[in-house]
Amino acid sequence: MPVRNEAARLPGLLASLNAAPELVAEVLVVDGGSGDASRSIAQLAGARLLRGGGGRGAQIAAGVRAARGPWLLLLHGDAAMPLGWADAVARALAAGEGAWYFELAIAAPQPALRLVEAAVALRSRWRQLPYGDQGLLLPVALLARCGGIKPLPLMEDLELVERLRCCSRLRSLGLPLRVDGRRWRRLGVWQTALSNTRLRRAWRRGASPALLELTYYGAEAVHRQHRQGRDRR
Repeated sequence: MPVRNEAARLPGLLASLNAAPELVAEVLVVDGGSGDASRSIAQLAGARLLRGGGGRGAQIAAGVRAARGPWLLLLHGDAAMPLGWADAVARALAAGEGAWYFELAIAAPQPALRLVEAAVALRSRWRQLPYGDQGLLLPVALLARCGGIKPLPLMEDLELVERLRCCSRLRSLGLPLRVDGRRWRRLGVWQTALSNTRLRRAWRRGASPALLELTYYGAEAVHRQHRQGRDRR
């Protein structure tokens, strides 16, 4: 899992994963330059801590390279595992093939977000386009066959699933993965949805990943993230 300043949310996620040792052989946390206690929390929870800059895609790629198991569960550091997740993952592993994702649940109370979640469910099912904040469970061999993770600073999830759906059908695990709603709260529901749509459209039209990263995070935040990533390597 790629993390950056997720100390408030990381303990619960790591505790959930540690509660299923029969499924989770190792937990890899790839820190992108946190200024909080994220790294210490990961180490205290027994996770393998890696450090890498260059954005979330580069962090995920570093974690995939270091992973030793035949299956991968890619998660963002602000996720909260649902009740029954271990049973759902076990059933997917027993199927022995294919890629799987969670449904999306956003941790914020606005009624409009329930419409966003419903739209994401339809998009994931009918267009085969779940995004990274929904988690992704898949065999290492399938990921390799589809070309692996590209170290993009933004849109790494969309780029991956567009390749992945050409290699395998993506199926829902049937449970909601709860993600932090701080960006939705800060910008507002419809402004966030519009911003995300514009970023995806710009990416499909060939905008550079660096420009998209600046648009999403802001110049100062991007500079700070890259500087911290270099300093900690």
